[in-house]
Amino acid sequence: MDTTFLLWVAAIVAVVLGLAGVVLPLLPGTPLLFGGLWLAAWLDGYSRVSLLTVGMLALMALLAWLADYAAAALGVRRAGASGRAMAGAAIGAVLGAFAGLPGLIVGPVLGAMAGEWSVRRHAGQATRAGVAAGLGFIIAIAAKLGLALGMLGVFAFAYFV
Repeated sequence: MDTTFLLWVAAIVAVVLGLAGVVLPLLPGTPLLFGGLWLAAWLDGYSRVSLLTVGMLALMALLAWLADYAAAALGVRRAGASGRAMAGAAIGAVLGAFAGLPGLIVGPVLGAMAGEWSVRRHAGQATRAGVAAGLGFIIAIAAKLGLALGMLGVFAFAYFV
């Protein structure tokens, strides 16, 4: 089998897994997406998608990666929550992934609430931390999804136009 064909398949698989990883916390979404797009540009010898475009895609992937961490952390911090609440939200996101889409939203909320409860034992503050973690997670997914779709758009425009 031709090596180039296998590399194209790997690029497509990386892009598909990257898109899934934008929503699923167990997959490194934007790095996989960027890797697949970079591989496709390289396979074409950068004739359609230039190195400048690949650099723009790298910047967009970095912004999506930062948005993932910043939205959740800022949301929990704005609620005045502890570091344990942020750690609980992260653990809850990973564990929630096994419960499907509802778990992806509920997991960080319950994790942040449990983390905050373990520090302050105050139901109101734990609830605020949980709601902030949930909102932060939803904002992060929206930002990552927007940037991921933008990456696909930039790549498609460069490749086909």
